[in-house]
Amino acid sequence: MVNSIVLYGLVLLLSSFSFYKDKQKTQAAFVKAWKIFTNLLPDLLAILLFVGLSLSILSPAQISALLGQDAGFPGIVLSLVIGAIALIPSFVVFPLGATLLENGAGLAQVSALMASLMAVGIMTIPLESRLFGKRFAYVRNLSALMMCLFFSLLVMEVLG
Repeated sequence: MVNSIVLYGLVLLLSSFSFYKDKQKTQAAFVKAWKIFTNLLPDLLAILLFVGLSLSILSPAQISALLGQDAGFPGIVLSLVIGAIALIPSFVVFPLGATLLENGAGLAQVSALMASLMAVGIMTIPLESRLFGKRFAYVRNLSALMMCLFFSLLVMEVLG
């Protein structure tokens, strides 16, 4: 809460300073930012809708039933797939991982899920393709998926 107040205060202060220094440039920047926001709004709303559905469908108890410590490599693959498809906000990922571990999920499976939730975004490929190009979006997601697999296999090997 305090961080938000400080950040909003800083934005207000700097925007006021910018407006004082050059009114036209500041207004032009706000108009441009508003246009960018309205162009991205449909995609952002679709992402938020999917986040809500993901959180209501995939409960921690359901996931941990599939990702127990004995799941091994198939559990890692399942975790990677779920994490790549699901779209969960980053502030939910770490508490979700802790809950899964408390409910009996394996460390390697949870690390695969958390890493792919944070790094891979199948649902955001259309937005990412529009902003950065299709080739970049697919290569980035595929390389992130491979790194998540490597990371989780390393966790499985080192930590069991």
